[in-house]
Order: sequence, then C-alpha cells, then structure tokens
Amino acid sequence: MTGIEKITGRILSDAQAEIDTLMADAKAQAADIAAKYANEARKVYADAAAKGKNAAEDRETHLGSSAQMEARKMILAAKQEMLDAAYADAEKRLNSLPDKAMVQTLAALAQKASVTGKEEIILNANVAKRLGAEVVEKANSKGLNLTLSKTTGNFAGGLLLSDGDVEVNCTFDTLVRLTRNETAGEVAKVLFG
Repeated sequence: MTGIEKITGRILSDAQAEIDTLMADAKAQAADIAAKYANEARKVYADAAAKGKNAAEDRETHLGSSAQMEARKMILAAKQEMLDAAYADAEKRLNSLPDKAMVQTLAALAQKASVTGKEEIILNANVAKRLGAEVVEKANSKGLNLTLSKTTGNFAGGLLLSDGDVEVNCTFDTLVRLTRNETAGEVAKVLFG
C-alpha cells in the first residue's frame, strides 16, 4: 500500500467516523427531543383527554355519539400540535448547531446530494460568510469539485446544490418535512405510546 493510498484510506476512515459520530449525535438529539416531548405530550394528552371526556359526557345526553366524535377530534388536534412542536424543535436544533457540527452536517449533505460533483453550494448569508469556505473544503475532501456560490439563499439553514437549471434542495426545513412524512408514525408512538 503506497503512502497516498494510506493517506486516502485514513481520510476516508476519518470522514466515515465523523459521519458516524454525527449520525449518533443526531440520533441522541432525536431521542432527547422525543423524551422531552413525551412528558409534555402525556400532560397535554391527559388534559385534552379529560376535557374531551367531560365534553363528551355533557354532550352525550344531548347529542349522543356526536359528542364522542368531538372528543376524539380534540385529542387528535392536541396530538397534532405536539407532533408539530417536536418537528419544529428538531429544525430549530439543526439551525442552531455549533459551527463544527454545522460544517460537518452541511458537508455531509453536499456530498450525499451531489450528482455531478461540480455543483455550487448555496448557503444562507450568515452561514456562507462564517462557514462557507470550511463547508466547501470539507465537502470536497471526498474528491468532489464543489464551489461556494456567490449568491445566498433565503432560508434558515441547510443548503441548495445548484448545477445550472437543476437545484437539489437540502434546506433543513425541507429535510425535516420529508423526514416527517417517513417518521411521523414512529414519533407519535414515542410521544403517545
């Protein structure tokens, strides 16, 4: 094995270790968020259930089954609010990552989403100014030739990859929304049992 192969192997190994650490941290943060909102969800759920039950008992004498339907709607609305809050908090946490974690996260996103390896990375103005060069350097550490766009995006966090008329949206709000479609059932199980 030549010196270059050893260095390349080590760089790849280090990058994978960083990605693994980032993923473990993200899973730990998700578990923390779920635990935080699980207690809050139980309280809201209990309050909503109690209100719903009282409303159902009052209306049952007058309206029968329509009162039960209303109670279920109130509980469902409370659960939906808690789900919304959990995903909003996840996005907020992503947008407020420390600089080192932000660079790692954005670089990993760019590497994963790159199709040609020659796209421009579009960041919001604040992140572009503070961390843009580091993000590009870290993303290019896997042999890509990405560049930092001179234009900035009007989004809270994450990035866009642009290659002419083609843009790949890796903004945090989009990623959280897409992840929600896949994970809402699991998150609801954690929050509501």
